[in-house]
Amino acid sequence: MWSQRLMWIAWPAFLVAGALEMVVFALIDPQDLHWFGGQSIAWTREAIYTAAFFVFWFATMASSALTTLLAQSPFEVNRCPVPVGERPDECRKLTPHH
Repeated sequence: MWSQRLMWIAWPAFLVAGALEMVVFALIDPQDLHWFGGQSIAWTREAIYTAAFFVFWFATMASSALTTLLAQSPFEVNRCPVPVGERPDECRKLTPHH
């Protein structure tokens, strides 16, 4: 279940990060970037492209993860991960009886 959710988060974020990378660097030359208005960044174009892609990817993954978290049902959020016979009293209160 978690591996499926991870793919729900990572794969769309990867695609959006790639599209965002193309849009941003179609408009901005990486060699024209400056640190907070000061000196220019002394990285190669490829290094800037790579760093920017990962920044975009992690930012969009955070957005997708938040969406996935907020889409969970109350049962998914409150369920106890411990097997039924080994659950402490606190978990028994939150688990529906079958």
